[in-house]
Amino acid sequence: MKQLVFNENDGGRAAYFEAQGVGDCVTRAVAIATGMDYKQVYDTITKIVGYTPRNGVKHSHTKKVMNHFGGRWTPLMKIGTGCKHHLCADEIPMHGRIICNVSKHVTAVIDGVLNDTYDCSRDGSRCVYGYWYFGESVYQIQETFHAREIERSQNNNN
Repeated sequence: MKQLVFNENDGGRAAYFEAQGVGDCVTRAVAIATGMDYKQVYDTITKIVGYTPRNGVKHSHTKKVMNHFGGRWTPLMKIGTGCKHHLCADEIPMHGRIICNVSKHVTAVIDGVLNDTYDCSRDGSRCVYGYWYFGESVYQIQETFHAREIERSQNNNN
């Protein structure tokens, strides 16, 4: 399992807020993945969900937020299948801008580099439920990723 390169990145939060250790992963990930200003993303999410995203966005609202900003969802897990993809270079798309949905967290991965305030990969063992892709060539990225999945599956069967 090849670990992702980690880049410490608060998405621009420090320009507006001094607090550390806040639960703003949705705001931060969207700002990083879209390249938008953190405060603009923060204010927009507040309008979408009806409360401040400083201490987190409810799981049920995250999809609505990601859709608003143009994210396209790709599930990597189904109920009862167990974890098939982890937050590592061998198991998620390595090109483009994605936001991975992991247990109780979302995190931005830009061209294979994990961008967050801490390395949340758990040394590549953290399960990825799916990801939102941000960009024009989502279908090309998905095709490349799925072709790699088929190759990986065939190699595991040999």
